[in-house]
Amino acid sequence: MESIIKKCSYYERKVIRKIVAVLIFSLALSQAGFSQSEIRGTVTDENGDAMAGVTIFVKGTSNGTITDSEGIFALQAEAGDILQISFIGYLSEEVEVTAGMSVLDLAMAPDLVGLDEVVVIGYGTQRKSDVTSAITSVSSDEFVTGQVKDAGQLLQGKVAGLAVHNPSGNPLDGVQIMLRGISSLQSGYSPMVIVDGIPGSLDMVAVEDIETIDILKDGSAAAIYGTRGTNGVIIITTKKGTKNMEMSAEYNAYVSTQRMYETAPFYGVEDYRRLAAAGVDNFSDLGYATDWLDAITHNPFSQMHSLSIQGGSKKTAYVASVNYTKADGIFNNSYLETFKTRVDVTQEIWKDILSVNIGTYTSRNTSPVADINWAYRQAMIHNPTEPLTNEDGSWYEVDKFQYENPVALLEETFGGTKGLHSRVYGNVTLTPIRELKINLLLSRQIYNQVWARAETFNHISNTRDGQGGQAQKSADASENKLLELTGDYSKSFGAHRISIVGGYSYEYNTWETFWAYNKYFPTDAYLYNNLGSGTALPDGAADMSSNKNMSLLIGFFGRINYSYDGKYLLTASMRREGSSKFGENYQWGNFPSIQAGWRISQESFMENIDFVTDLKLRAGYGVTGIIPSNPYQSLTLLNYSSYIYYNGEWVPTIVPGSNPNPDLRWEKKKETNIGLDFAFLRGRVSGTVDYYIRRSEDLLYNYPVSVPPYLYSSILANAASMENKGIEALLTLVPVQTKNLTWTSAINFSSNKNKLVALQGYGFELDYDYLDAGYTGDPIQQGTHRVYVGEQIGNFWGYQSVDIDDRGRFLVLTPEGDTVRYTSAAPEDKMVLGNGIPKFYAGWNNTVRFMDFDLSVGIRGAFGFQILNFQRMFYENPTISYNMLETAHHLVYGKDTLSSPQSYVSYYIEDGDYVKIDNVTLGYTFTPKNTENMKSLRVYVSTQNLYTFTNYTGMDPEVSLEDGSILAPGNDNRDKYPTTRTFTVGLNVKF
Repeated sequence: MESIIKKCSYYERKVIRKIVAVLIFSLALSQAGFSQSEIRGTVTDENGDAMAGVTIFVKGTSNGTITDSEGIFALQAEAGDILQISFIGYLSEEVEVTAGMSVLDLAMAPDLVGLDEVVVIGYGTQRKSDVTSAITSVSSDEFVTGQVKDAGQLLQGKVAGLAVHNPSGNPLDGVQIMLRGISSLQSGYSPMVIVDGIPGSLDMVAVEDIETIDILKDGSAAAIYGTRGTNGVIIITTKKGTKNMEMSAEYNAYVSTQRMYETAPFYGVEDYRRLAAAGVDNFSDLGYATDWLDAITHNPFSQMHSLSIQGGSKKTAYVASVNYTKADGIFNNSYLETFKTRVDVTQEIWKDILSVNIGTYTSRNTSPVADINWAYRQAMIHNPTEPLTNEDGSWYEVDKFQYENPVALLEETFGGTKGLHSRVYGNVTLTPIRELKINLLLSRQIYNQVWARAETFNHISNTRDGQGGQAQKSADASENKLLELTGDYSKSFGAHRISIVGGYSYEYNTWETFWAYNKYFPTDAYLYNNLGSGTALPDGAADMSSNKNMSLLIGFFGRINYSYDGKYLLTASMRREGSSKFGENYQWGNFPSIQAGWRISQESFMENIDFVTDLKLRAGYGVTGIIPSNPYQSLTLLNYSSYIYYNGEWVPTIVPGSNPNPDLRWEKKKETNIGLDFAFLRGRVSGTVDYYIRRSEDLLYNYPVSVPPYLYSSILANAASMENKGIEALLTLVPVQTKNLTWTSAINFSSNKNKLVALQGYGFELDYDYLDAGYTGDPIQQGTHRVYVGEQIGNFWGYQSVDIDDRGRFLVLTPEGDTVRYTSAAPEDKMVLGNGIPKFYAGWNNTVRFMDFDLSVGIRGAFGFQILNFQRMFYENPTISYNMLETAHHLVYGKDTLSSPQSYVSYYIEDGDYVKIDNVTLGYTFTPKNTENMKSLRVYVSTQNLYTFTNYTGMDPEVSLEDGSILAPGNDNRDKYPTTRTFTVGLNVKF
């Protein structure tokens, strides 16, 4: 039985039902009239011993059997049928039935759990058996199925140590990825992404075009990428054609819809009227019934269509694909429409000596501009007895602070974003001798985006604030040019095998932008298409800016891999890299790594231990870096953007914008990784365990300095350090393998512990030994997190509430153990209230194949962390003057309703542990017999974010990894775009 579990697309249900019905009927008719004969045979292993339990199926049918205790089988088949023979731990075989065949004896070869499989590493590939670092490879048949945002979501819950968060239902928001914790104070946490050997992004290519994703997790694996490898490296390999390949086509489609996973329990119309009638403060019944959330949402309909063609001749291989996706959000004016194309052609010019590969990607996207998050907040807090519009048809508005009609916000705002991302690349490969391969890679990437926004005269910015309509427009453009020359030499002699890679990399980047803003327009018919007609410029209220920068990155790199007798493995690499973003004293840096491996299972003393298929111990050490995010930060910058009003004119001023720092350099991470790979019982049990410790040094932070002697009051400098250490484990099992049923189960677990080691060094220091981060927003206006030296990142910092007094006001605990009123507490009374980073992540993925059916279930969870519930903090309070949560009038600490103003206290911090049934997919695959055009068809249904087990009272415990700062995790913002539950129907057709 062949299962095709690649990404599929969805069509309308009626069409699907008709296609499936016709194909099943045709299949039944085609099978009815052909005679079959019995084929008998014996299956043995590599030693000639009989193999019991081997499955033999006629490809594309449910007609199959298994071998008995003596390895014997009997099966009905006809000439032209393809027999599929498979058994865990052995290479699968396919045999065509010929006319007159009645006997088939077969000796199966051991698979050794894919040890000869190729894993993609930096600037090359390596056999899985030779890998000595922490690398995880995920193939397309293991990807998350259904409507996914980008390549990152394909890995959700699949890779130990890789946290993939999807905290928003907004189709414009990608997933958040963090590998092995936070390693920087301000340079982000996202891994570097490589697409077909070229730096790219997770959303660059259509997910249907991806063949494998390899994750370089530890420093020794990522060191060859130097200043960009600290957060790990994700290498995406797309599907390719091969030479002498018959042309084939594949069509994928899906349709999907979404529902808000959870709706915040605010008071509805009837409860609001009841409270108003009872005379409860801040409740008034205006006689209308408006469902504000319903007014700004709809039932979304998303669709995807993808067509790819691939094949090859004696000297040519090609692939071409086109993908259209319309991802519709649950809010009005919320969608992302993309159109992607890809072409890749390889031509052999001089047999086995010279070949050329050229290709191109394009991605066009369109999305609207709307204040979705702000409108969502307004829908939550609005009085449900207010009308949507006035009697004259104008929008109903109330003169109240931060209180605006949510429907008007969306309906009276126009604009959108149009972007074009394109890449053209070429590879010239020269193989002068069999052992040596030289490759020249050239690529050029361009990204252009136009963003525009306008507010009409009916927008509250005019009706309340008198802005006369306002509009703005921006244009961004970036370009990346890359040249890489690499050489790869491999040679085996006796028990020795050696591979050497060396190369040069040149990368040039430019980025430029233009932005203009104006208001007081004579008409709103222009929208954003006639900014010059606004009259705000003479008043100094209009604005315009433009910017351009460039950066250059040059690297020399090399790696040597050595293997002795397939048992003793050694890898060493070095990258020397220079960047224009560094200070003049540190233009270049070195990034070495060394790895070693011992395949214990190959030793002579393991020969009689039959249940051990593979056992490998490995260790590695590597140095990677993080490059400063912006160029020119090592230079003196002058700021021209400020104005003063002088003699009736607005005059620009010139002031220093930054201090020079000739010592500005890369953040450096030194990481040690020890791992164990194992496989038992011919691969029925396999897995890996890794322990790592990483020390990040020379972390960048803005330090205060004296003026004079400095020109500016702060300087960006390398001075801080932090530490991460953790453990990761992956266990893969095949509990069941029978004639009709196979069950594969994979469990992963990871734990990370972070510590801020130091905040000062090289003469730069702070007046205190901590960092504050996070912000509550109006009206509380307090920071939410503090990180002390010697403590972990992510600590909530605030007042520990323990009770309320007899007037319903919060009482908080001081460090000395005293209890004081919240309004009387001093800043010194704050303490650690929890931590927003999970201590543990886990995933459990199961795939069950029963005859022609397949079922996959992905379960994942996060444990040992807390969440600050912003909705409770702001809306679970009966003193506010707008709508509130139904729990606002519940008893606090079992005593009384609250009378304190909105406050940031521990009462609103909750445990965030959760387990999600995240992805469930049920599919059916059948292959029409004797059909020349169609090879197979698979239909499936899928759901994502199906159910969450948690004690958290907010809408979803999967919150953002950051809230404006990587140092403030766990803040569940009050007006974030809610997460959604997605339902998908799709099909995959191969021709």
